[in-house]
Order: sequence, then C-alpha cells, then structure tokens
Amino acid sequence: MNVYIAIIIAYFAMVIALSFLTKKVASKSAADFLIAGRNMGLIVCAVVVAAEWLGGMSTIGVSEKAFNTGTMVPILYNLSTAAGMIIIGYTVASHYRKKDVHTVSEMLHHLFGSKARNISAIAFMIAYITLAYVQLQTCAGLFGPIMGLGWTESVLIASVIITVYTYVGGMHALAITGVIHLAAMFIGVGIAFVSGMMDIGWFGGLTERLMALNTVDPVTMESAYNVVPKNFLNPFSAGFNEAFTLLLGGVLGGMAGQASIQPIFGAKNARTAKNAAVLSAFIIAPFGIMIAFLGLMAKTGQFFDLDTLVNSKMVLSTLLTSSEFINPYLGALALAGVLAAILSTVGPVNFAVVTIAAKDIYHGLINKEAEDKKILRTAKNLVILVNLVTIPLAIWVGKSVLDAAYISYAIRAIGAIVIILGIYKKGWINALGVQMAFIGGTAVIIICVLAQSMGWFSVDKTYGAVGSALFFIALGKIIEKFKRPQTK
Repeated sequence: MNVYIAIIIAYFAMVIALSFLTKKVASKSAADFLIAGRNMGLIVCAVVVAAEWLGGMSTIGVSEKAFNTGTMVPILYNLSTAAGMIIIGYTVASHYRKKDVHTVSEMLHHLFGSKARNISAIAFMIAYITLAYVQLQTCAGLFGPIMGLGWTESVLIASVIITVYTYVGGMHALAITGVIHLAAMFIGVGIAFVSGMMDIGWFGGLTERLMALNTVDPVTMESAYNVVPKNFLNPFSAGFNEAFTLLLGGVLGGMAGQASIQPIFGAKNARTAKNAAVLSAFIIAPFGIMIAFLGLMAKTGQFFDLDTLVNSKMVLSTLLTSSEFINPYLGALALAGVLAAILSTVGPVNFAVVTIAAKDIYHGLINKEAEDKKILRTAKNLVILVNLVTIPLAIWVGKSVLDAAYISYAIRAIGAIVIILGIYKKGWINALGVQMAFIGGTAVIIICVLAQSMGWFSVDKTYGAVGSALFFIALGKIIEKFKRPQTK
C-alpha cells in the first residue's frame, strides 16, 4: 500500500469514527440531528460555514478552471462567496436565527405563506441535488489517480463513506469534522502551495513558464495547449461578463444557500449567527487563491506529462501525486487537505437536501402532524435516498464542476432576492410574485442551460434567474393591483 492510499484510508476512518462519537447526542431529536440543537458557538459556527464553502468547487473546480483557462479567473468564486457571507452577516443572518427556522423555505413561510414555502422547497431541491452530484464528482475525482480506480467505482466508494458519517452523526458530526477538515486543508494545501512556488521560482518563474506555452509549433503552426493571456494574474482577464456572473452568483447564492447557512440556523443566538457569517469570509477568501495557483503550476507541464491527463477534474490530485512536484509524504498530507475540503462540503450539501426534504416536503407538505421521532427517522432514511439519487448523476453528467454548480447558485439567487425584499421591502413583493418567481425563474434557468448546450443562444443562467425573478415579482404586484377591489 502506497503512502497516498494509506493517508486517504486513515483520514476516512477518522471521520467515520468521529461521527459515531456524536451518534448519541444526534439521535435525541430532529433539531439535534438537523441543526445541532441550536447550540453552536462563534468559532465552530464560522468554521463549519467556511468549511462548507471550501469544498469540491474550491479545490477540484477552481484548479480545473485555472488549468483549463490558464488564468486566475476562478478565484472570483471564493472572493464573491466571502463578500456574500459578509453581506449575509450584516443583513439576513440574525433574522434567520431569530425565526428559529430549519430551512430557507421555512423562512419564506414566515414571510409569504405556505404556498411560497412548498414551491420554493421544490426549487431548492433541484438546486441542491445538482450541487450534491457535483460535490460527489469532486470526491470521486480525487480517488482516480491515487487508488487506480475507474470513475464509477470512485463515485460508489465516495458515496458510501459520505452516507455513513452523515447518517450516523447529523449536524453534530458535520460540525466536529468541519473543524478538523479546515485545519487539515489549510496545512496540507498551504504546504503544497509554498513548496510548488519555491520550486517553480515564485511569480516570475510561473509567468515565464506559462508564457512559454504561447509559442507556436513550427510544424502544425498551433499552440500545443490553450494560449495563456499575458494578464493571467488578473481575475477579470476573461472579461466583465464572466467575472460579473461569478460575483453575482456567489453573493446572491449564499443568502439562500441551505448548506452554507444551516450552521447559522444552529447558532446559539442571533449575535453569534451574524458574527459567524462575517468571520467565515476571512477563512474562505485565501484558500481559493492557493488552489488556483496550483492549477496554474500544473498548466506549465513542468511536473507531469500533460498528455497523460485524461480528465481535467483530476489535475489537482495528479499534481499532488507527482514526485516531480512534491515529496510523497508532503503530497499525501496535501491530498488529505484536499480530501478534507471535499468532505467538509459534500456532507453539508447532501444534508441540505435531507433537511429540505424532511422539514419542507415531508413535514411541511406530506405529514404536517408528524411527531418529532417520525421526522428524525424520515430524515435518516432520506440520507440514504439522497445519496442513491446522486450516484447516477455523478457518474454520467460530465459538465464542468463550476459551471454545473452555478445552476444551483442561480436558483438560490431567486431565493436571495425574495428574502431580501420580504425582510426589508415587504411592500414591493407579494406571495403571488414569490410563487411565480420560483416557478418561472427555475424554468428560465433550465432553458438557458439547454439553449447554451444546444447552441441556440447564450444567456448566462445567473442573468436569466435574476432578470426573470424581478420580472415575475413585478408581475405579481401588477396582478394584485388589478385584482384589488376598486373604491368609488
């Protein structure tokens, strides 16, 4: 057994063991299982929020996009997320906690009634099932180069491990392991970043090697790989449109992101919820920068043969297992950090689907009189069901990690808009507008994705979500005005 496999197995074993330690407390009630009994302090709450964001998209997704584009554009994902969490801290965080809700849709129930809750819950389910299969892909993408497994086997093994520790420990397990994950990811990835930059000659050496890729082959008269722009360090080098959609999606997506703000629901009070959201931003921002640089180091071709890379989702794990890049023991430590990042997100994302299904759909729609023990039992069963649903999607849907994830962000952007208006500008929005915004907005997102893939037209899904949501909200107010009895 090589050192990489040993580290991966040991880390998985530790995570599962810790989840069993939380089993007793997590099994007391649905609130204990789903939101850790609303007793999370500032540091733990902030760490779990940050750990959820610093997952597969911040590792596999950011390195994949940095490698493919040869730019620092993907760091906008982390920067926008950090900005979004600061905004959440100073706006909606305390409102969420004061209402003692379990889900975003439950908050919408308080603001706009049961129909808004039911419709939004279905939209959020679509958003988080999409995100769940993407996160499962990132976990599987780590296994391939390390364990010599095929894609299907990697997905299945990852799913089983995630199911076990989520089923056993619930939010308590996610909180405890989240703290450990965060320490592991910063130590492991930090060592890889510093080691790689020293080896390549820091920014000057990296620039020189990337610019060398722009040389034209005298035989084919083509560049061997994608041309790297001279301003590759500028995160806005891909143009305003792509940069703005990443920023818009990140800022709005967090406000209605069940997985990322579920720890806020579990904060011990409203003040803790607010401060934890703000603190998490200063953990989130630096991590993506290190990962993007690792993707660019891989792009140079100095550390492994680029022709051997069959899937760009595996670029980070391939780099970290290259003896030309890093000592195997340090590489194994870095891989443990990447694995920690992925597990810190994939668990909460799957758990978000479980919470929405258990509280909004089962308890809110199917069985409103269900006792607490019945809700708890249903939630645990849903942990298994959700993972069974995401497995085939992870195996067969091959879209880029960040691109696919922003389908979820676009749907959540609708939720962010209606929640902000519901809290601060209630006169601008009504229940009918909320219902139409979720139905029409989700439909527009699906149309945008299909149209782009089929080559019909190209409108970014985030723009489609925001534009259609605002349109339907305004339409709801117009309909209300015409329905209102006219006084003489």
